[in-house]
Amino acid sequence: MRDALRGLTTRGRSFLAAGVAVFVAAIVLVEQDLMRIAVLLMALPLVSAWVVARTRYRLSSSRRLSAARTPAGQESAVTLRLDNISRLPSGLLLVEDRVPYVLGSRPRFVLDRIEPRGRREVTYVVRSDVRGRYQLGPLTLRLTDPFGMCELQRAFSSRDTLIVTPQVQQLPPAALAGQWAGSGDSRARSVASAGEDDAGTREYRQGDDLRRVHWRSTARLGQLMVRREEQPWQSRCTILLDSRTVAHAGEGPASSFEWAVSATASIGVHLMRGGYQVRLLTDTGDKLVSADQDPSSVGSDFEGLLLDSLAVLASSSNDSCRDAATTLRRGGGDGLLIAVLGSIDPEEARLFAQLRHGSTVAVAVLLDTSTWMSRRGREPRHDYDGSAALLRASGWRVVQARAGDSIAGLWPEAGRRQHDSELVQVETVGKR
Repeated sequence: MRDALRGLTTRGRSFLAAGVAVFVAAIVLVEQDLMRIAVLLMALPLVSAWVVARTRYRLSSSRRLSAARTPAGQESAVTLRLDNISRLPSGLLLVEDRVPYVLGSRPRFVLDRIEPRGRREVTYVVRSDVRGRYQLGPLTLRLTDPFGMCELQRAFSSRDTLIVTPQVQQLPPAALAGQWAGSGDSRARSVASAGEDDAGTREYRQGDDLRRVHWRSTARLGQLMVRREEQPWQSRCTILLDSRTVAHAGEGPASSFEWAVSATASIGVHLMRGGYQVRLLTDTGDKLVSADQDPSSVGSDFEGLLLDSLAVLASSSNDSCRDAATTLRRGGGDGLLIAVLGSIDPEEARLFAQLRHGSTVAVAVLLDTSTWMSRRGREPRHDYDGSAALLRASGWRVVQARAGDSIAGLWPEAGRRQHDSELVQVETVGKR
């Protein structure tokens, strides 16, 4: 009741003040008729406040999203439902749902009285061009009485989450020779990854049993090699996303960083639907998602995990990609390697060139950040042609991307072989 009295409107306070004034005058003048008028003037706002205070506990609400995960730039419908669970009709209701400003203005609705055991549903649409995780709610109500004497605001506690994911484009098929690469010791995989003499070997890692050392491979390659453990065969792919602030240009949804995030999401979803176990890394060396986090390794659940991780990914303050290179070396570069890179200098290009060895299929989506509008007061570091040439010389397949290009249109270039040695390896695997 105390909160209801604080919610008295200007009209309610005026009636209460007039009632007090008439009450004092009735005492001074000893007029019973004035006393009756004073009681009426004071009782009307007080009774209205009591009715409004009683109504606040008789409503229940629920919120339903047409899609809890929606791509950037697309709309999602939100339906609010109010139920009057009391035996008395409600008064006039002003409904307002709290939403972040990036989703649009706050939706407001005026609802007439809701009959006992009745319900009302209202729907509004949210849309964001900026990916992220957003909270919807809580729902607030302004309860008023029929006379406009009191207005009380109450909020429900329930909230819902809307995830705005990067835009995912459907990619056309590309002839990637990494289909044979995986985690098992099948004959096709071993030949494709290490060659006939080194079937089922990998670099020595700290903690490996020395009894598993493969001395023939060690002598030929000049580094300690061990035999692989038997594991179920499965194609694998590692995707590296360059999220460094210094490597990208542009602002907001039109920046090269957002283009790279969208391209990464499109590639990841495309490969997962093709049966790959996908691991996603950033330039910091952090593993955002991995097939080890999903028992099935592929499927809609893991696809959602990938999109959710990219939805909240922010740019990093790193100056180089050395941390990511170290992670790739320690964790093994088995299978297909795809790097979505911003602006890199020749030194960083040489760093990536060292990550490809043997017949490993490596694809670099290299962004020409000079074609994006640069940030105010800072030009991006850029040696595009030299970096692309260094990567190609080391056996990388380079997909050149510029502002206005779509990853769907560029993806077929990832299937073009750039070295005769790579073609020979794939043909050998096919014959066997």
